Amino acid sequence: MSQLRLPLGLPEASETEFLIGDSNARAVQQLERWATWPVMSALLVGPRKSGRSLLARIFAAKSGGDILDDADRMREADVFHAWNRAQGDRRPLLIVAEAPPPEWAVKLPDLRSRLAASPLLELGPPDDALMPQLLERAFARHLLHAKPDVIAWIAARIERSHIAILRVADALESAGVQRLSIPVARATLQQASLLTVTDD
Repeated sequence: MSQLRLPLGLPEASETEFLIGDSNARAVQQLERWATWPVMSALLVGPRKSGRSLLARIFAAKSGGDILDDADRMREADVFHAWNRAQGDRRPLLIVAEAPPPEWAVKLPDLRSRLAASPLLELGPPDDALMPQLLERAFARHLLHAKPDVIAWIAARIERSHIAILRVADALESAGVQRLSIPVARATLQQASLLTVTDD
């Protein structure tokens, strides 16, 4: 497990760290090799809370490039002009969205063709190694304490998504117990309907 960090020197280091696992390592590698992109723009997509905005900010800080966050909510003409500007300025542009076309229903034909020409970098659902790391960080933000065996138990029994991890941390915080155990986690997460495996 490795991580990227924004070079900001912030006191809350975890807020500037992007945890890397099998599910996102390829996207990170493609960002590090931006000089080899066929065009000066790339499309970074990933589910909500997957860290795509943080990764984009790290990329911009390290490369000196620009980012368009939530580009799928912007005016298509603005995205189109930003793409063209990046090519003219020879300055990398990272276009960040939740999903690529055709899920991102781009109506402007010229923008569609430009996005199709751009490398697609995808962040997937958290993998087996990343799940415990993300849970541990979410728990730390909620001032929750859990031993590795508790975290492993939870990781194996919840939905494999970044949103699910945040919902689990919220539910456990609402239980009012800072030091977590498997029985507390089981009872709380069952009540919140957040367990996908209930075999014990």
